Amino acid sequence: MDSLDHEEKFVQATIVAPIQSDVSSEEADSLNRKSGFLGRLRYYESVLNRKLGVEAHGPNRILPEDRKPPHTIVMFAMWASGTMNISCFTTGFLGWEFGLSLSQTILIVVFASFLGAALTAWCATMGPGTGLRQVAISRYSLGWWPAKIIAALNVVEQLGWSSVGSITGGLALSAVSDGRVSLVLGVVIIAVVGLCFSFIGLRGVLLYEEYAWIVFFIIFLVMYGEIGHLADNTTPSSLTGSSLSGQLLTLFAVVYGSSASWSSIVSDYYVHYPVNTSKTKVFILTTLGIAVPTSFGMVLGACVGSTMGVNTEWADTYNNSGVGELIQTILYPRGFAKFLLVILVLSGIGTNCIAIYSAALSIQLFAKPLQAIPRFMWTLIIFACILLLGIAGRNHLLEVLENFLALLGYWNTAFFVIVFTEHYLFRGGKLSNYDLEVWNERGDMPVGYAGGLAFVLGIVGCVLGMVQTWYVGVIAKMIGSEGGDIGNQLAFVFTLMSYIPARYLERKYIGR
Repeated sequence: MDSLDHEEKFVQATIVAPIQSDVSSEEADSLNRKSGFLGRLRYYESVLNRKLGVEAHGPNRILPEDRKPPHTIVMFAMWASGTMNISCFTTGFLGWEFGLSLSQTILIVVFASFLGAALTAWCATMGPGTGLRQVAISRYSLGWWPAKIIAALNVVEQLGWSSVGSITGGLALSAVSDGRVSLVLGVVIIAVVGLCFSFIGLRGVLLYEEYAWIVFFIIFLVMYGEIGHLADNTTPSSLTGSSLSGQLLTLFAVVYGSSASWSSIVSDYYVHYPVNTSKTKVFILTTLGIAVPTSFGMVLGACVGSTMGVNTEWADTYNNSGVGELIQTILYPRGFAKFLLVILVLSGIGTNCIAIYSAALSIQLFAKPLQAIPRFMWTLIIFACILLLGIAGRNHLLEVLENFLALLGYWNTAFFVIVFTEHYLFRGGKLSNYDLEVWNERGDMPVGYAGGLAFVLGIVGCVLGMVQTWYVGVIAKMIGSEGGDIGNQLAFVFTLMSYIPARYLERKYIGR
């Protein structure tokens, strides 16, 4: 008996069938209560759904007749709220860390942000037409088994994002309280607030994301007004030749990775839009929603970073006390700076809401038996992991950002190439060539020989071209004294060149 049979029997034995129209909610609760431990969890889920509106349908496809479309502006707003935060601001310091001039840093930040956002935005266009989450969509190209790898990577990625968001929010909270709130407690508070919204489900996430960005945008404008004129745009880069090229490429990889990293979850938030939603509208609003706020925050960070070489007070404050205390030092008057920090504390929540929600869905999409456990339980488990990671990494934020964000872009590039190529080259660019009814059936999905091979070779390209503090790829070492990160470029080429012939052979000899 193969693993699919095990999965199906397990699910049949543990999941109560969906409530039919002729069964009352009380009767359904009674049925759930009698179905053992998992049935009792389902009972609690149905109660939470009825009383609090906690999302209970898990990763299932959202049918056209069951959709409750959010406002169109949410396509922009949710990503603006999720990206315009202290983490984004801190990432802007990397240009200074790499020895680049302010003008060089700004050009790289803007270009890389828009390119990464465009990848994510294209993936978003698949959501309204299919009603499927991004991992489920990837099964039609990567195949049933490799899509499980994407689900697992998603969980790791979203845990990382949430941890970074919790750390930056915790730093700000500790600074604004003059140390009375410890960094550990600050991390816990930010994580708990993010949990509250993501626990409810998509409705709770969008409730926060739709409006939060406006507040952060105003705060960042105020910070530009107080800090922008102090930026050092006259000091040139200390690097030349191939060493300069290498550092430019490495910064590009970090910024690109932060924007492209949403591509493996983005359609999770578009499944309630009507099937006939304009793809152009989805693409433009999503691109702008990610790229503009990301660039806005990182350029502000780059302006502050450019002063570190001449302003030793700010540099010492940042190195010794973190970004929260730095913001409080450079803004004035101090009472106003504290007020802004209180608001900025909330900026990490937007990232956490998105990350926790999608991580829970990805766990359920990893294997059918995991769908038997309600989403809210996975949300609580992920929350516990975020606390552990956030507390453990609280003192190494910039190092975490530099390594973590760059790693995200690598595999998301390979993911995008496979999904994009399948859609246009092998399915004619038409969603009508996808049998959406069988999204959760292994026997109707590609096996994954082509997708798995191409993805692995894409990762090989990443390894050859990456630059991390703990490893520099063989090819990357050839660029400058510190290496130049071309992992994404190699991932793109390796994945594309291997997927096309491999998928052709898979379709020819296996038939799906």
